[in-house]
Amino acid sequence: MCRELSPFTGWRDKFQELQVLAGYTSGVMKENLKMKIVILGAGVAGVSTAILLKQRGMDVHVYERRTAVTNIGAGIVIWPNAAWVLDQMGILPAMQAASGQPQKMQRWSQTGEDLGAINIQTINQEIGYASLAILRSDFQNIMMDRMTALDIPIHYHHAASSISTTDDGKAVVQFLDGRQIDAGIIIGADGRMASCARRFVCGDNTPVYQGFINWVGVCENMDLQFDPVTIADYWGVGERFGIVPVNQHLAYWAAGRASASISQDRHAAHSVAHSADLASFMQDWPQVVSTIIRATPDSRINKIFVHDHHPTTTWHRQNVLMIGDAAHASLPTSGQGACQALEDAWHLAESLAKHDGDLEQTFSQFTALRFAKTTGITMAGRGLASSIFNMDPQFCAGRNDQSKTTDYHAVALAMANGWSQHLPKAA
Repeated sequence: MCRELSPFTGWRDKFQELQVLAGYTSGVMKENLKMKIVILGAGVAGVSTAILLKQRGMDVHVYERRTAVTNIGAGIVIWPNAAWVLDQMGILPAMQAASGQPQKMQRWSQTGEDLGAINIQTINQEIGYASLAILRSDFQNIMMDRMTALDIPIHYHHAASSISTTDDGKAVVQFLDGRQIDAGIIIGADGRMASCARRFVCGDNTPVYQGFINWVGVCENMDLQFDPVTIADYWGVGERFGIVPVNQHLAYWAAGRASASISQDRHAAHSVAHSADLASFMQDWPQVVSTIIRATPDSRINKIFVHDHHPTTTWHRQNVLMIGDAAHASLPTSGQGACQALEDAWHLAESLAKHDGDLEQTFSQFTALRFAKTTGITMAGRGLASSIFNMDPQFCAGRNDQSKTTDYHAVALAMANGWSQHLPKAA
């Protein structure tokens, strides 16, 4: 079963071990690539994996627990590493047409003090693609159009309840309505909160609440004017507010606040939020914060209880592999959740094609390749969250002073170097 790493001691040593193990080829599980591949979940990881596998001629079926594709997010920054993957999928031009192109990320204190800025163009130049800011709904629509064009079936209203092993050693997915399926490969892209794949692989699927709540919203208002090239990031004491413009009159935003406990069920993902309530507790923030909140309809706001997972060194069991948030859920402070799901999809498709369906070789090498990068991103997201949502005013004052003296050019170069790891260089 899985070995979770918490705290993160020894994960680099474990990565070295995984790299050695990945060199082992048993051949026992080698199958023809025309076998049926089942993907659980129609989120970013599931849909992008389906597209990239189908583009390589594989037989892919997606099973989604909801009756239609939905989301609780507001928007996505497609950083250049993810833009590269979208280019391989043939949908980058459509994404660009629906996106803004941020040029810098400006940090401010709650009182409006300049804390420095990251030049996003530096990251873009180093990797070779532009960063994009897009609404999650537009992102999903473009992905679904590609699914339709490739004639990839999505089976809605299929809520997986468990994965089990039959007497002949075959993994079977059981659905709540009593139906069941098996396949040559079962890919668990079924999210962080209730992944059947993670429960099957690891024996447990207990997401970790990280001590803060996010309210996310989409504001479209012709009376407001956003700086279309600047992401604004405001830091307070135990609170944060970020604004990502898509164009001059459209932006998505996130308000975060430290909260030691969840009043509802500990496994809840989100609940209804109200702009008036949110604006009232952020009334001492810069005027732009309350303005954008009040200009956002309640129907376009979600309240999210933020969870992630402790990194685990094992991502597969038998012919079941978990990817995306099921394998390596990271906090929104990482900025890379959707981007790493897209990278998973590309690397898995490449590995399956390279190893001609040898699942042991494919899954072991895929895990070895992805473990260190995704674990590092998870750690970075937790580190930034612990700083931003710290409740000690003295700590936060020191944090802000440090931010003002940070070498942001070096930060941008480090981000580009880390995010471009294991991806071919852009032409």
